[in-house]
Amino acid sequence: MASLALKTFVGLHQASPDHHHHHTTSLTTVPTVKSTTSRGLRVVAGRSSPKVAGRNLRVAVVGGGPAGGSAAETLAKGGIETFLFERKLDNCKPCGGAIPLCMVGEFDLPLDIIDRRVTRMKMISPSNVAVDIGQTLKPHEYIGMLRREVLDAYLRDRAAAAGATVLHGLFLKMDIPAGPTGPYVLHYTGYDAKTGGAGNRRTLEVDAVIGADGANSRVAKCIGAGDYDYAIAFQERIRIPGDKMKYYENLAEMYVGDDVSPDFYGWVFPKSDHVAVGTGTVTHKGDIKRFQTATRRRAAEKIEGGRIIRVEAHPIPEHPRPRRVAGRVALVGDAAGYVTKCSGEGIYFAAKSGRMCAEAVVEGSERGRRMVVEGDLRRYLEKWDRTYWPTYKVLDVLQKVFYRSNPAREAFVEMCGDEYVQKMTFDSYLYKKVVPGNPLEDLKLAVNTIGSLVRANALRKEMDNVTA
Repeated sequence: MASLALKTFVGLHQASPDHHHHHTTSLTTVPTVKSTTSRGLRVVAGRSSPKVAGRNLRVAVVGGGPAGGSAAETLAKGGIETFLFERKLDNCKPCGGAIPLCMVGEFDLPLDIIDRRVTRMKMISPSNVAVDIGQTLKPHEYIGMLRREVLDAYLRDRAAAAGATVLHGLFLKMDIPAGPTGPYVLHYTGYDAKTGGAGNRRTLEVDAVIGADGANSRVAKCIGAGDYDYAIAFQERIRIPGDKMKYYENLAEMYVGDDVSPDFYGWVFPKSDHVAVGTGTVTHKGDIKRFQTATRRRAAEKIEGGRIIRVEAHPIPEHPRPRRVAGRVALVGDAAGYVTKCSGEGIYFAAKSGRMCAEAVVEGSERGRRMVVEGDLRRYLEKWDRTYWPTYKVLDVLQKVFYRSNPAREAFVEMCGDEYVQKMTFDSYLYKKVVPGNPLEDLKLAVNTIGSLVRANALRKEMDNVTA
């Protein structure tokens, strides 16, 4: 579920998974690899990797969401023989569906796949105090709201146009090669018009695999990537009367409070002809329907007369997996655990990780001419962690501070009314640029600016507990 990191005010300093994950990943021994020390063991592929004879490097991408579609397109454009697996071509993942402005340009997305351009965001506290966010947006700036089935299909179609083979099939398992250059054998159920719903069992041999198959990744299981904590997101798509829809024309809402979630938030996001109303939780998954009812109740007047047209639920990773690369297999997107805490943003990070991983494969294989080794894929991990690590850490702290108690949530919502906080938030969310300075120091400064507020005392105590 991607959503607005702006609501977390320091959706700021973009960065990623903990560096401590490096040492848990197994290393494949390949004669053409040398190792150097930098924050642990770093494997660098030698240029003596064997050439692929009589064909181009062959790579399977499992999963056709933003991560898989972006990876497949980049591979195909880079001279790699690419196969993209998707089990459900009309899949609608329950997802807030918010994307930052920079993604539109960076991934060359057509404006007609964006349902709404949100320029206003209401943060609503446990006591229903509403704060408008978006005052610092420039005229051309907005947050894109889209439906995942539309975005995913677009990216898959573009990968196919670049030369990738899109396979309608369910990945089952894969056989790991015994040697450094042997093939990975993928077992899958293929669906086509002739076989109908049941499909039939097939296999495919490839040189490398990118697992983009989501939170319940089978590719991750095949390489023993380890587990992670996860949240459950529950969402209802509600078609509301036209006059009510007018209210949400360019507005999204976020609700915080123990009633809607003890550790996350509830949301109302506008789509083409309906609103998406949802919530999420890590700690109280069994109560998710009660939290959803509370979210609907908080927004009751604004969605009155609405009709539920679809109900969706999905797990969301809370932190990166212990292992994200093994041999010639790499994980990206939700399969790797690239969702930010506090905001639950994942679409941009999924697409970005898919592209970065594919670029590492293209470069390491010299555009499909040589076999890749683990060191090539590890370069993607190093670049990812270097670029995005701070964001994940800061948002982890934010979630622990702001979502622990209703007094802390009240103070947080009030703090979001500050113009400096809004500008900092929007700039970092919209453009994914690193904002100078120490994020935790900025956070403490922001807390101190509202020190005169009675509620801020609760916030300061929470902050001291978490950062001590």
